[in-house]
Amino acid sequence: MKSVGEVMAIGRTFKESLQKAIRSMEIDQFGFSSKMGLDLALPPGLDREEATEQVRKSVRTPLPDRIWRLADGMRLGMSNQELFALTKIDPWFLQQIREIVEFESRLVAERSKLGATGLQPDLLIEAKEMGFSDQRLAQLLGVEQQTVRGWRAALGQGTRARSVTYKRVDTCAAEFEAHTPYLYSTYERECESRPTERQKVVILGGGPNRIGQGIEFDYCCVHAAMALREEQIETIMVNGNPETVSTDYDTSDRLYFEPLTEEDVLNIVERERPMGVVLQFGGQTPLKLALSLSRAGVTILGTSPDAIDRAEDRARFRELLDKLGLRQAESGMARSVEEALKIAADITYPVMVRPSYVLGGRSMQIVYDEAGLLHYMNTAVKASTQHPVLIDKYLRDAIEIDADAISDGTTGVVAGIMEHIEEAGVHSGDSACSLPPYTLNATIIEEIRRQMTALALELGVIGLMNAQFAVKDQTIYVLEVNPRGSRTVPFVSKAIGVPLAKLTMKVMVGKSLQQLNFTTAPTPTHLSVKEAVFPFTKFAGVDVLLGPEMKSTGEVMGIDSDFGWAFVKSQAGAGAILPTSGTAFISVKNEDRALASDVARRLVELGFRITATSGTALYLSEQGMRVDVVNKVQEGRPHIVDHIKNGEIALVVNTVRTASGQTDSLSIRREALHKGVPYYTTMRGALAAVMGIEALLKKGLAIRALQEYHRVN
Repeated sequence: MKSVGEVMAIGRTFKESLQKAIRSMEIDQFGFSSKMGLDLALPPGLDREEATEQVRKSVRTPLPDRIWRLADGMRLGMSNQELFALTKIDPWFLQQIREIVEFESRLVAERSKLGATGLQPDLLIEAKEMGFSDQRLAQLLGVEQQTVRGWRAALGQGTRARSVTYKRVDTCAAEFEAHTPYLYSTYERECESRPTERQKVVILGGGPNRIGQGIEFDYCCVHAAMALREEQIETIMVNGNPETVSTDYDTSDRLYFEPLTEEDVLNIVERERPMGVVLQFGGQTPLKLALSLSRAGVTILGTSPDAIDRAEDRARFRELLDKLGLRQAESGMARSVEEALKIAADITYPVMVRPSYVLGGRSMQIVYDEAGLLHYMNTAVKASTQHPVLIDKYLRDAIEIDADAISDGTTGVVAGIMEHIEEAGVHSGDSACSLPPYTLNATIIEEIRRQMTALALELGVIGLMNAQFAVKDQTIYVLEVNPRGSRTVPFVSKAIGVPLAKLTMKVMVGKSLQQLNFTTAPTPTHLSVKEAVFPFTKFAGVDVLLGPEMKSTGEVMGIDSDFGWAFVKSQAGAGAILPTSGTAFISVKNEDRALASDVARRLVELGFRITATSGTALYLSEQGMRVDVVNKVQEGRPHIVDHIKNGEIALVVNTVRTASGQTDSLSIRREALHKGVPYYTTMRGALAAVMGIEALLKKGLAIRALQEYHRVN
């Protein structure tokens, strides 16, 4: 298994459900868009046989885009029998997809016939009954999505009225009246939604789990529903992810099992007429809808869309920091390769590069020289006026900080300040972190608290806010600010014993933090360590090196009054059992050798033997340590990978700087992963591991319930 999430769609027919499921996946697909540009017509000069052979090859193997390739095969004239022979997909399903593809051809034929009234009502009704989204119809008919929406509005008037209706899934199987049914949309005459006249709020969920956005946002949505219930406000949940607690039928008062798109959400809002819609708790998915919902006149509860844009727009964000007198690493925005090279030269290498408006750090890289930047600009992204590339000075060896705050517009409370165990440059979702910080001094922590509060109040945040900082040489830099719930909210809530999402929801419907008796957050006397969990074992050949692009699919938490033990517990929860004896392998880049010396010395004091590649071994020997030299893989056998395979290595510490070094050492990290040997690819991570091993060997384990930790505070 390789997937990290799933969606579920309900409709009256398979075709309708399938098309709703496709747009629920949030992969910028709103129907059976062609992978070969065959949607509207076969391109002139297309070699049909060559294209058909390409489809044959692509559908034989069940790849993620196989279903769209099937549709392309049908457009090229492949029969159901041939596609069945290649895929063994039941011919009934193939026929259903074919009927959608054939209907698309009918729609394309109507492009030239569209008059002032738009598409023929009968054809539009048939399209909606088959599950076609407004977005897909707009693509096929060559019009704007809002135009299709206007046509649909006209359908709901007159004697032939047809519009979106909602049907109930009876949670009591008709045995007795269901008080908690859930609903799905379709196109019929009778609607079963029966909205109430109560005060109500719509909460938009997070959609399918994927890297960068997972169950932490569902946690926030569920707590928001609980808070509204306490406030006697009806809760309407919208989500299409069957794995979540928010889609349990009794979590909210009403559940709409629907895709999280502009069309589907606006349909629900028009039906229910809520006092407002909550976007803060579902991650990036609802935030992408903020502008379109706001333009449609929907009341957005909490932080305004303008404040969100002020934090995400680079120019406006810089103005904000200048106004508050806060520091930011030098940066620039490039719209061409030439502009990128000039900006990088001005702010000096290394630099962090990324496309604007990314989720989970996708396509982010640390670039060390001009050749690396050219390669990135020519292969990873295409810079343009509409899609600029962001270039920031990379703060080497800085300590990264995550902070969560809650604000009611006049009072801001910093709920938690987390010190990342990996240095700045590793995505915040992948880095282990400690709450409270375990190496920062009180002055730095208090200054971060001050800056966090100032940012929340200046932005006018109503609800949650997350910010990331970097501390280098006792100077604090603001990396980014997100005026919404973040993936750390569940961790912070459990670490400090305060349900932040519940409090936030109450703030968003009008309560003040003063009324909620939350004007300062407790400072725990225990330490909580969050560690990320990765899917590397599922993907052969994937490198386990951490960087600015997020790779983790989950997380665990360790708690103890001692940092070392808290770290040990977090590692064990993530499946990495720290050793208490044996041989540690160390191979690090030049700038990490001083820290590697400290790690090696402490391991020797704990009874470990040290083995290293020649460069690291020479440095450690010069520091007075006994080190065994081992061959790199390219230096011949027996090499380090052989020793790991033979079970002779208990711990791996491996850091690299260059792309070639990363390639050369890939087999070391892969073999360590395969053999279950704990490995650390940053020096701060290695130092934390040493502290954990020291705790294992020198301090007894104390076990206490979570409630006991919070009782002490």
